[in-house]
Order: sequence, then C-alpha cells, then structure tokens
Amino acid sequence: MREVINISLPAPMAKAVRAEVKQGQFASVSEFFRHILRERKATELSAQRDKFDRGENKVLRSLRDLK
Repeated sequence: MREVINISLPAPMAKAVRAEVKQGQFASVSEFFRHILRERKATELSAQRDKFDRGENKVLRSLRDLK
C-alpha cells in the first residue's frame, strides 16, 4: 500500500529534480526520491559493514551489555 507525502522544495532544487525526470533518468518525481532513499540506505549499510570489518563492533555477553 502506498501513501502520499507532499514536500516543499526551493525552486532551483525542484527544477533540478524535474530535469532528471525529463532526461529519462527516472520515470517520475516519486521514483527519483525513492532512488535517493534507497541509495542512502545502501550507503548506511555499507558504512556499517566497513565498521564491522574493522572490528569496531560491540561484543554483547549479556542483555545488560545493550545499555
């Protein structure tokens, strides 16, 4: 199920988004923003993986370690 969310952008930013859609990069303005959000999630996941690989993770020995 989809939900409609309205946002307000400064004119230059709105123009840039419309230009991306018009160039065929995205099917719609909504698809543009979905792409941005997916990209952000992927970046965050990659950063977490890098942190894990460097050993910067917390080892939990019990539920008390969650604090």
